[in-house]
Amino acid sequence: MSLLVVLALLAGPPVVLLLLIGPPIHGWPSTEQVRAWVQQPLTEQTLTAALTIGAWLLWLLLAYTVAVRVLTRLRTTVGWLRRLPLPTPLQATASGMAGAAVFSVATNTVTIASPQPSPPLAAGMPEDSDGGSPIHEDTAASDDGILLAGGWLPNEVAGQVAAAAALVWLRRRRDYRPLPPGPHRREELDAAGLPPTVAAVQAAFADATAPSVAPEPSGSFAALVGALPVSGLGVSGPGTLSIGRGLLISALLAGHHLRTPTLITTRATLTSLLGGDAQALDRRLPQLTTVETIHDTTRLVESAPSPRIVLLLTKECDGYDVRHLADMAATAGGRVVVLGGWPAGPTWQAAPTGHLHDPLRPEKPGPRLCVLDQVVATDLLAVIVRPDPAPPAPPIPGPPPLPHVVPPKAQLPRQATRGEPRSRPDASSRRLRLRVLGEPTLLVDGEPLTIRRSAALQILVLLATNHPTGANTSQLADAIWPGVPRRSLTGRLYTTLSELRTVVRDASGMHVIEYTDDRYRLNPAHLNVDLWQLQAAIHHAASAVTNTTAAWQAVVDAYPADLAAGRIWPWLDPIREATRRHVIDACAALADAEPDPPRRLALLQAGLRIDPYNADLHARAHSALTTRGDHEAATELHDRYLRLLSHNGLDDDFPDSLSHSPSSTTGASRQ
Repeated sequence: MSLLVVLALLAGPPVVLLLLIGPPIHGWPSTEQVRAWVQQPLTEQTLTAALTIGAWLLWLLLAYTVAVRVLTRLRTTVGWLRRLPLPTPLQATASGMAGAAVFSVATNTVTIASPQPSPPLAAGMPEDSDGGSPIHEDTAASDDGILLAGGWLPNEVAGQVAAAAALVWLRRRRDYRPLPPGPHRREELDAAGLPPTVAAVQAAFADATAPSVAPEPSGSFAALVGALPVSGLGVSGPGTLSIGRGLLISALLAGHHLRTPTLITTRATLTSLLGGDAQALDRRLPQLTTVETIHDTTRLVESAPSPRIVLLLTKECDGYDVRHLADMAATAGGRVVVLGGWPAGPTWQAAPTGHLHDPLRPEKPGPRLCVLDQVVATDLLAVIVRPDPAPPAPPIPGPPPLPHVVPPKAQLPRQATRGEPRSRPDASSRRLRLRVLGEPTLLVDGEPLTIRRSAALQILVLLATNHPTGANTSQLADAIWPGVPRRSLTGRLYTTLSELRTVVRDASGMHVIEYTDDRYRLNPAHLNVDLWQLQAAIHHAASAVTNTTAAWQAVVDAYPADLAAGRIWPWLDPIREATRRHVIDACAALADAEPDPPRRLALLQAGLRIDPYNADLHARAHSALTTRGDHEAATELHDRYLRLLSHNGLDDDFPDSLSHSPSSTTGASRQ
């Protein structure tokens, strides 16, 4: 449009002047014409000539201005072209070859060129990519796995990590011993969140409706073994140690539920892969066996033939010994992997992305294995290592002390939404209710409001659990999208918040999310949340000195279901477990204070409905049934509990968890 306007201004005036008046100059004036103009300058003819000349001068000024601008733009463009870096002959040749390869894909079979052999490893040690080039992936290459900041996990391994993380929380629920509500509570370190890498893996399954279930351990191990050559494998290249850590974690995860070890390695190999903190792992990982030398490994495989993966370092290997060990392991269904060059066997090249390549068979692509750096591998070990046994808690004598004070995040004033009169009644504020105990639902006039984005629902629940402090942008992004660079989440977070605000405003005409002091908060004047009512009841029970039984019962009555039941958002587990423990404490305190045995048993059964995995509550209920003489019901309760633990993979150390005698609890000591 600008070009058309300029052309019209340049061509329009001359055409009009030429058509109406003619050329501006018909020749030089004669002597008579000059004398007549001097005698009478203001005639119609002279005025027309003056206006015509002025019009042509204005047009010339416009043409001059346009010409100057065009020349300036051309000079700038020429200068930029002179500074434009041109490819060198080598770069031009490489670009041409790449273009030819791209255009020939449709008609020709692509042949993978054999990579250049890696330089010899210094002192027999493999190369590692941790200090070199990072892992680079495109979207298509990550469709079959999860790309992390420090590695790559196949989908099967990622599913095992998510299932192991869920098992950690089930084990914590099983081992928790309810405490009498009081001001002196022990610090519950087992309720802390899992490492960031585990949270990032869990976030990949956050949209699932039920917790992820890992494949069968035997099938997982068979798939891992099937990806490796029967004759053993040497791994060399920049991704050697990263693949070694991936094999280590994959084998341990595959054997997490198995009763026999699935991985054998030397202590030197374990230290090289995981650092100096790896020496005590063997006693905390039943599926891991560490030995000192390769001869110890050979004797172990001979004495206990079972499918295992053996990890060794180059400097620890002798060609004949490794060949003999590989044959024995293959006979038992296992594999030997040598990290580094292996003169006596096949050696594949390892890329930092986890791809393996056999130089002798360049036409056949190799498998892609899990790759991890030390930080990520250590984080993933946290979900499969057994914690060190904690010292037994001392008996709690006498009646319960004063109710405990809720931690700072849960110390909330009593909410006026619990039926108390308001100083300024507002009918519209009672129309919105957020239900987070159970299935998270936002109700408008009693009708559920559809929230399309899962992240928007997470924001509502997260802000409800952090009332009244709220959360800033970084906290929201890190919680909902763990492991994703924060700089790429700003637009996504703002879009989610904007859509959530719009949906709620269109449905109710109110703003439930306010932004003050760089923090997002839920507006309690417009929104009623069931979790806030529970927290108010917990706070009231913690501060009550009289009628404590009614206060504890109010806590139980305000807990219809788990916090965001069925959701597996990584940030939710610590808050959900802390909330559940407060309710379990109230159930146990009510049972301890109840003199009537049938009523006491009913209260314990109510606690078991809240947390059917808790061993202490089962021990109390078992003791109550035994005291009543109902041994058949006590045996049935015990057997049903054993089946529940076995079904969820929690029966590995069950005898210790059930050995907590009810006599050590407050209520049982009074019974």
